[in-house]
Amino acid sequence: MKKNIPNYITCMNIICGAISMVMSLHFGFLKLAALFIIFAAMFDFFDGFTARLLKVQSPMGVDLDSLADVFSFGGAPAMIVFVWLEQCLFNLPPSITAHSWVQVLPYLAFLIPAFSAFRLAKFNHDDRQHTDFYGLPTPANALFIGFLPIAADRLPFVNNFWAVLVLMLVFCFLLVSDLPMFSLKFKQFKWKGNEVRYIFLVLAVVLFAIFRLGSFPIIILSYILISVTIFALQKIQLL
Repeated sequence: MKKNIPNYITCMNIICGAISMVMSLHFGFLKLAALFIIFAAMFDFFDGFTARLLKVQSPMGVDLDSLADVFSFGGAPAMIVFVWLEQCLFNLPPSITAHSWVQVLPYLAFLIPAFSAFRLAKFNHDDRQHTDFYGLPTPANALFIGFLPIAADRLPFVNNFWAVLVLMLVFCFLLVSDLPMFSLKFKQFKWKGNEVRYIFLVLAVVLFAIFRLGSFPIIILSYILISVTIFALQKIQLL
C-alpha cells in the first residue's frame, strides 16, 4: 500500500488533465481548463515529493509520471490552444478564413503532446538533467500555452491568430531544444547557491499580484529569459 501512494497521486494528475480536456473541448470553459492544469502540476510535484519522503521511488513511478505529464501537460494545453485558435479565426478577414488550409492550422496544436512526449522520453534518459534542465520542462510549457487565453485581456497580441500559432510552434521547439534551463528544485534553502531561484520566485509572486491568472505566460517567459541570460553569461566567462 505504502509504495503505491505516490502512484495514486500521479493518477490524480491524470484525472485533472482529463477534466481539463473536457472543460475546454466540450464546454469551452478555457479558464477552468487552465486551472485544472495547475491542479495537475500540484499533484505532479507532490507525487515525487511523497516518493522521496516515503523512500519508495521506483522505475514504474517514473514511467507513470511521464505518461501522466504527456496527458496533463501535453494533451490538456493542446486542447485549450486548439479551441483558442479556432476562436481567434473569427478575428481574421473572411478573405483569409475562406482558404481551407487556414481552417486546418488550429490542428497544429496537436504537435504539443507529440513534442511533450519526445521531451519526456529524452528527459528520462538524459543524465545531465538531474540538477538543471535542457529544454523547456513540460509543466512550464503547459502553463504558458494553457493560460494564453486568460492573458489575452492584458496582452492584446494574444488575441491574434498568427501570434498564438507562432508562439505555440516556438514553444514546441523549446521543449526539445538543448537550451539550459535552471531548475526550481532546492537541495537546501540557504541563499547561497539558490540566488537565481529566490529571485525568480519573488518575481513570479510580483507578476502574479499584478496580472493574476494572466501572469503565467509572462512568468514562463521570464523563466526562459533568465535561463538564457545565465547561459550567455556562462559562455562569456568560458571565453
